[in-house]
Amino acid sequence: MRARLIRAAVLAAALGCLAPASAASAAASTEALPKINNVFVIVLENENAADTFGPASPAPYLAQELPAKGALVPNYYAIGHLSLDNYVAMVSGQAPNVLTQADCIFYSDFIPGIPTADGQVLGTGCVYPAPAVQTVANQLEDSGLSWKGYMEDMAAKAPQEPASCRHPSVGSFDNTQSAEVGDQYAARHNPFVYFHSIIDSPTCQQNDVDLSELGGDLEQRGTTANYNFISPNLCNDGHDEPCIDGQPGGLAQADGWLRANLPPILDSPAYKRHGLVIITFDEAESGGAEADSSACCAEPAGPNTPSPGGPTPGPGGGRVGAVMLSPCIRSGTVSESDYNHYSMLRSIEDNFSLPHLGYAGQEGLQPFGTDIFNRPDCREKMHLRARPRKATSGSRQTFRFSVRSTYARCRRGVEVKLIDPSHPGRPKGAGRRARTKRNGKAEINTFLRKPGLLRARVNKKGCVTDSVPIRVR
Repeated sequence: MRARLIRAAVLAAALGCLAPASAASAAASTEALPKINNVFVIVLENENAADTFGPASPAPYLAQELPAKGALVPNYYAIGHLSLDNYVAMVSGQAPNVLTQADCIFYSDFIPGIPTADGQVLGTGCVYPAPAVQTVANQLEDSGLSWKGYMEDMAAKAPQEPASCRHPSVGSFDNTQSAEVGDQYAARHNPFVYFHSIIDSPTCQQNDVDLSELGGDLEQRGTTANYNFISPNLCNDGHDEPCIDGQPGGLAQADGWLRANLPPILDSPAYKRHGLVIITFDEAESGGAEADSSACCAEPAGPNTPSPGGPTPGPGGGRVGAVMLSPCIRSGTVSESDYNHYSMLRSIEDNFSLPHLGYAGQEGLQPFGTDIFNRPDCREKMHLRARPRKATSGSRQTFRFSVRSTYARCRRGVEVKLIDPSHPGRPKGAGRRARTKRNGKAEINTFLRKPGLLRARVNKKGCVTDSVPIRVR
């Protein structure tokens, strides 16, 4: 558990010098990336990638079982120390300032909040001003899309305290800095309550809610948000070790929480249809012998701190690693490319056709590419219908085909072919191929010479094929 003296040390360390950022490796191509419909971001706490994903990891589900089903991204970096500056960066692209680096023990307004040319605001404080600073949540709403924040234990003190959008009053101390028995919610792990663009709007009460609401929202695609940010409580995210309620805490606790809470997401209709789960950590270790303040991707320090590394001066928040799961990712993928929290924000914005916020718009910053999204079909199957399904030999017949798919490019320009299964490379007659129009429809008019069984098949690169039989009497 972090002591408050560590947070105090951040303020002193911020007066140090900024070390140069490590060089970023070239990311894979972003051409022809699949469109993700629903994103789930799960953030755990304070672990170095070498510990989480190493051979002696106490988290076998996260370190072994999940990467085998998706992608391991070992060179994923946090952008600073301590916690809050990372959470802020994930949703807004704002770089650390000395108070977010100290986890904003006192919940104060960010002032003066003067915008800069690179999307940052000048000043210091906790709650960023509107309209100068927006978040990906605001962007999604403005584009007619949806978002939800799910915070474990947020409603633990209801009705004495709000059950949703729970945060300190501006100008007061944050009473969620330490866990209590029965209430292990931490406001600093809920990024949305650090922006006036959210807390001053009814959207906060509606969308920044307790984790207990997630299960019901997952039941249908229509009730699942496009963007979902999930924070376990101070015990289940691995922050506390041991926990205030006697549980062991640490990385093993977080692994158990994932094993219990991730399957309903993976089984949900939204995930199965072009969904994406990103599991990462806010920061690496910030103190002691294993402290890591390294960075990647030519991370800028920003205008409000000389050292994003805080208590261990350095350019970033260390290498934390990430695991990503999606029908659009091949099992067992490993990407050695360098990414960070700004990369994640940029990738999400690109996916939903949103402009880049803050340092998500950093020149040369690579979003997630085909090194991760290497299954362009996303298991997206084309559904073929053919009419008629029975025909008479010795006559000319017009067959009408319809291809259905929720993925537009798996409906239009699809090759439809009539095949004789007994001679698949030698169709019995001319005119046995066609391509679907924009509406997914196509026709083939052909002469049927003799009885037999034909098969109509659709094919397009990046889409899962389908076929139906046609009987010729």
